[in-house]
Amino acid sequence: MDLAAIQAALHERNFDAWLFYDHHHRDPIAYRVLGLSPSLMVTRRWFYLVPAQGEPRKLVHRVEAGHLDPLPGRKDQYSAWQELWESLKTMLGPYSTIAMQYSPNNLIPYISLVDAGTLELVRSFGKNIVSSGDLVARFEAVLSEEQIRSHFAARDAVDRITEAAFQEIGLRTRNGGTNEFAMQQWIAEAFKREDLVTEDPPIVGVNANSGDPHYEPTAERSAPIRQGDFVLLDIWAKKNKPDAVYYDITWTGFVGQAPSEKHRQVFEIVREARDAGVKTVQAAFSQGRKIAGWEVDKATRDYINAAGYARYFVHRTGHSIGTSVHANGANMDNLETRDEREIIPNTCFSIEPGIYLPEFGVRSEVNILTRNRSAEVTGRVQREIVTV
Repeated sequence: MDLAAIQAALHERNFDAWLFYDHHHRDPIAYRVLGLSPSLMVTRRWFYLVPAQGEPRKLVHRVEAGHLDPLPGRKDQYSAWQELWESLKTMLGPYSTIAMQYSPNNLIPYISLVDAGTLELVRSFGKNIVSSGDLVARFEAVLSEEQIRSHFAARDAVDRITEAAFQEIGLRTRNGGTNEFAMQQWIAEAFKREDLVTEDPPIVGVNANSGDPHYEPTAERSAPIRQGDFVLLDIWAKKNKPDAVYYDITWTGFVGQAPSEKHRQVFEIVREARDAGVKTVQAAFSQGRKIAGWEVDKATRDYINAAGYARYFVHRTGHSIGTSVHANGANMDNLETRDEREIIPNTCFSIEPGIYLPEFGVRSEVNILTRNRSAEVTGRVQREIVTV
């Protein structure tokens, strides 16, 4: 745990304290931010209070009295629930505005981990509970220089694999044929050669299957890929080493001489919506202006809506990227949630609008890395449908 950094972040936001709480490992964020072992056997409630100034405080059950010993601060213990309430009230006494893993109206479910009863208890002491969302992003989503290098290393490998996968599709369709699952497994083998790992296998979707945003071919369910087919590849992976960061992209291609006019039209709308999102982020960072995730989603969604495809863009514009492919920074979302978390420097996220029609779907995904006064697309950018 970096106590000085946590206290500085609280001071910047005018929060009096950050209250961490867990029972039966309900809040994995707390363990990561505080540096606690996730293997602890937690059968009783514990609380850890980090004030913006001064010494932290611990409250633990006597049965598990040593659980927070690795952390600095004074320790209080309880057994009875009445004792817990009184001790917690005393611990919170000097503080008014308390950050917790909470999101108003559960708008950010990734953050909203504290149960309603515990929130009621803290509020009963006269405390104002605010969301820890921006604090969590500061300690969960900000990347080190080494992690950024790992993202670029993954980029180099995944970009090579993606290009080669389209070439392999073309070769196979001209020489006996292939299918979605076979190409998914080909990509998985390429990952092994490049020392890449992934949480889930890549998406290979052809024609109508490309219109299913989370389609996954299997050995039992896999469409053939033939001449005249439209193909979507969604590929994400990271280097096989500790704290490595993912690279996550989606490209589309056509098997044959040229895609149809409908394919081109939909692709161009998605491409321009993607670029509108990228420019929105870049403009804000170059101007030193704060920007939240929902604003990026609005930029891409407004473009697609204006083109008449609102009902076919069924997911958020993008997600935070870190050591997990879906990390705990701001998401580019004003659809599924209204993500008001600030996009902060040294974080990574995707911009990936899509239009999903019954006969085919287009998604175009790039990754953005932010710096203090700039934001960059970290990999290759698809400008036209790949023909194979």
